[in-house]
Amino acid sequence: MRDQFGRKIDYLRLSVTDRCNLRCRYCMPEDGVPYKPHDSMMTYEEIERLLRLLVELGIRRVRITGGEPLVRKDLIPFIGRISALPGLTDLALTTNGILLAGLASDLKAAGITRVNISLDTLDPGKFADLTRRGGLDQVLKGVDTALELGFSPVKLNCVVIRGFNDEELLAFAGLTRERPLHVRFIELMPLGGSQPWSADRLVPAAEIRHRIEAENGPLEPALVAGAGPAKYLRLPGAAGTVGFISAMSEHFCQGCNRIRLSADGKLNPCLGALTAVDILGRLRSGASDAELREALAAAVRLKPVEHHMGDLGSEASGRRMSAIGG
Repeated sequence: MRDQFGRKIDYLRLSVTDRCNLRCRYCMPEDGVPYKPHDSMMTYEEIERLLRLLVELGIRRVRITGGEPLVRKDLIPFIGRISALPGLTDLALTTNGILLAGLASDLKAAGITRVNISLDTLDPGKFADLTRRGGLDQVLKGVDTALELGFSPVKLNCVVIRGFNDEELLAFAGLTRERPLHVRFIELMPLGGSQPWSADRLVPAAEIRHRIEAENGPLEPALVAGAGPAKYLRLPGAAGTVGFISAMSEHFCQGCNRIRLSADGKLNPCLGALTAVDILGRLRSGASDAELREALAAAVRLKPVEHHMGDLGSEASGRRMSAIGG
């Protein structure tokens, strides 16, 4: 499956819920977002049908996201069913880690091989302030459990915010020295809508790398399994790696291989644009598999050549990550 610019699209970010048990400041307002009615969200059976068609069209990798996917009831049996889909070669999960320790063993048995854990600070006070909930100990326990059970790779997603957690860059990088953790530093993007995004809070990936190398010496090349946009390097002799996702300062749109299916059945060909196609509406109106395949392929062809999140007035600025999947 290719978009209008010839990019091969084989990676799906699948949101199974818009609900979350945290209220991170860059993602949600304090009282949360208005949740959509239950009957407006895809059932597991509907997701399975659409996913089967997407795999037939060429999707090979799927990452389950939310909101927080682990808050959705009966997720484990659903994962077990889709992991058996012929043609699907990789099934991963992104989570905030709060519930991970208790579910990790079942997730692995169901077919999840890789996990990404969102973790923006190692300071309990800052964590409580950022998430408006707390629970850093639970997240760290989830990280430990994932490593103990042999998930590989285990990645930590750290959104870097100047004046909040950028003084922790060295501490995060240090986590990779002794354990096979893969810390990914992500540039702050103008998504969320809960507070104004400002360019002075953005820490470019090049600056993050420079600050790490200033203390540790030149980073070494590294390879890490996955289909995302991170560029990976390694501290000299480290067991894990550090990765850099430069969505704002160094666009990687030319190599983008991803589409997103939201929990309410909208196919989003680009994180940074409002373009979305209502696939669930077509499914519930009685569309055949052939008609759904054409709608899915047509949605992929709407993928823009690049995002415009750097423009403060862009359409992306009001989008909520909880609604479209990470």
